[in-house]
Amino acid sequence: MHLFGVVLFNPEIPPNTGNIIRLCANTGCCLHLIKPMGFSLNEKSLRRAGMDYIKNVKISVHENIFDFINKGLFKRYFIVTKYGEKTFTEKKYFKNDCFIFGSESKGIPKKILKEFENSKKISIPMIYGSRSLNLANSVAIVIYEALRQNKFQFL
Repeated sequence: MHLFGVVLFNPEIPPNTGNIIRLCANTGCCLHLIKPMGFSLNEKSLRRAGMDYIKNVKISVHENIFDFINKGLFKRYFIVTKYGEKTFTEKKYFKNDCFIFGSESKGIPKKILKEFENSKKISIPMIYGSRSLNLANSVAIVIYEALRQNKFQFL
């Protein structure tokens, strides 16, 4: 079992995913990718950003978000979205929680957001009028908060 799950919904930019692979390797998280993706896993820019860390990360690819969730791999699922009613620091995280992040250009479609309870949607605060943060940065912010809350006991 991994510490936390990271899900990328329709990732588009290989270097972002490569950076997230590196983050997962260094924090004991597993990575789940939801199709369609804007690249293949053997793309050079993905490998360059992920370096040799890719061999240390459990990476799974899923056809769609509902197939992934129906597998019941995690205890709780949180969608990280600017539409979250609570900030990521207002929740308590536990081992085997999972964080779902949207694509770089479109986020997570509203029809999928409607499927999740409001209590499962969390946001990262930004100034008014901001659209989004970089995907790799967002994943790092949330994962390190979850680790901090658990006093980094898993590392």
